[in-house]
Amino acid sequence: MMAVILSRVNTGKAALTLLILLLASGLTGCGINNIPTYDETVKANWSQVLNQYQRRSDLVPNLVNTVKGFAAQEREVLTAVVEARSRVAQTTLPKDILTNKEAFQQFQQNQEALSSALSRLLVVVERYPDLKSNQNFLTLQSQLEGTENRIAVARRDYITAVQQYNTELKTFPGRIWRFILYSDYEVVENFTVSEAAKEVPKVQFD
Repeated sequence: MMAVILSRVNTGKAALTLLILLLASGLTGCGINNIPTYDETVKANWSQVLNQYQRRSDLVPNLVNTVKGFAAQEREVLTAVVEARSRVAQTTLPKDILTNKEAFQQFQQNQEALSSALSRLLVVVERYPDLKSNQNFLTLQSQLEGTENRIAVARRDYITAVQQYNTELKTFPGRIWRFILYSDYEVVENFTVSEAAKEVPKVQFD
């Protein structure tokens, strides 16, 4: 009799375990883990964006000093780069920057201002053959170009991750899981194309 009871208990435990596994599998298939998973992807890609922007910022002082040695008279352009870099360095990013529209836009504007200033500086360099052939400058220029490429890739990956995450929050069944389990997860900000970048370049032939 005891053996029969134990057998039934074991059978009941096995059935319960199987039921739990089936439920867990079903819930996973329904996307219950998508929101936190996508959120982690967004954060990881944002860290890469910050890393690459910091790498660029670190290159600026040496670049400015090298250019200054050959083109000190280009004071206005050099000052613009230094000031833009200073604004980037002095900006304190709040913990909620990814959901803080104003802070995110300010971050993007500061980075775009530095991009613009660096572009003008590299145009000015074309006037100075000696600088263009300087090995230190060539190395810095190569590092800057590589960093700009990595920034573009990091931004692209972040944009893609944000689109996936935000879409999950706004569509079914993500909206249901957000309501039930993830009410503290918010839509995050994404990079936008600046008005200047939207303008069609004017080409003039002399």
